Amino acid sequence: MTRVPTVHRIALLFNGNKIFDRDIIAGIGEYLTSTRASWDLYLEEDFRCRLQGIERWQGHGIIADFDDPATCEALAGVHLPVVAVGGSYADDADYPRDTPYVATDNFKLVKLAYDHLIEAGLQNFACFSLPKADVNRWAQEREKAFETLMQRDGIQGHIYRGVGTSAPSWDTAVEQQIAWVRSLPKPIGIIAVTDARARQLLQACLCAGIAVPEQVALIGIDNDPLARILTRVPLSSVIQGTVEMGRTAAHLLHQMLHGARFADTRILVPPAGINVLASSRHEARNHPHVMQAMHFIRQYACQGIKTEQVADYVGISRSSLEWYFRRELGRSVHDEILRFKLDAAKRLLQQADSNVADIAVSCGFTSVQYMHAVFKRELGCTPREYQEQMAGDAPPPVAIPRKKSPAAISIQAADNVRARTNA
Repeated sequence: MTRVPTVHRIALLFNGNKIFDRDIIAGIGEYLTSTRASWDLYLEEDFRCRLQGIERWQGHGIIADFDDPATCEALAGVHLPVVAVGGSYADDADYPRDTPYVATDNFKLVKLAYDHLIEAGLQNFACFSLPKADVNRWAQEREKAFETLMQRDGIQGHIYRGVGTSAPSWDTAVEQQIAWVRSLPKPIGIIAVTDARARQLLQACLCAGIAVPEQVALIGIDNDPLARILTRVPLSSVIQGTVEMGRTAAHLLHQMLHGARFADTRILVPPAGINVLASSRHEARNHPHVMQAMHFIRQYACQGIKTEQVADYVGISRSSLEWYFRRELGRSVHDEILRFKLDAAKRLLQQADSNVADIAVSCGFTSVQYMHAVFKRELGCTPREYQEQMAGDAPPPVAIPRKKSPAAISIQAADNVRARTNA
């Protein structure tokens, strides 16, 4: 008789409104599809609405986001196998006790962003954080990482937390952000603790006419597709290893359901890389007219702007602007506009459900035929051929190669220890 596998009831206590949590859930799903684990998953859009009474839940195991102190408190009385997920801590005492913990490596997230800004030739640095609060402990850890790097390199860093944004405080928050950015030495690289925070600061810079990335090179953390869609200047971002975290947490719980004990095991998962886009591509510009023009082009290239409009924005004649561009960039204003439109089209073509005709319109090309001609001239292929090539290769937007994950190494080590113990 074929043995029916045991089905375990597993609760996933995550906030589905956060990109961090959604990617962890995706990693858990990937683990389940690649193994023989049979789990019935229980999850809400926002688990915080269902924490009360969780200790009486008649399930088999829990994977939970421990960045929220309320979760730690609610699960303190639970006698089921629990795997915690959250941010890493500089102080060992801040980790939950007697609970295996899978963490995003906050220090490495900030260091990767910092190294990227250094490679862009910047010498001034700042961190845009969040107000101090128990639910923002991970943000304070990223501040600590930033401070550690500044002290290591003998640099005076600038940290700004601002205020929590809400409808009544939005205008005040933007004004304060603008004032802070204006007070900073330029050019400067700013690391925001999340993409959402980076998007707010980017909007403030655009409102104030502060050129990004010529004066402010900005990078966030999360690689959130929504944040990129909602900004006129494409946002660079550190890609967290959240999917790997989800797989790792699911692997740990799977082993625990079969008798393994990990107690105070802590696994730090490094970032997967950087998605480098326009907001952090800093290049030194000697002439202010070129900086102003680039600031305008970056925001409005895909709206079909012409060289005359750029010259009007800068406040000089077209011929003068062309002369400055040729001297400093070695190309015309029109070429620069076209370069931004082409980059935007390439990004959109990498999406599986993208339509070439719609992309031509959204990127400011006068027709599909013109976009086709530009692709053939600049890339040697048609837009459709480029899309097929990207779908076939599917290269991740990673700036550095990944080595074997410490998570995988740690789990293997734990399995080896358990095997020797059981032998």
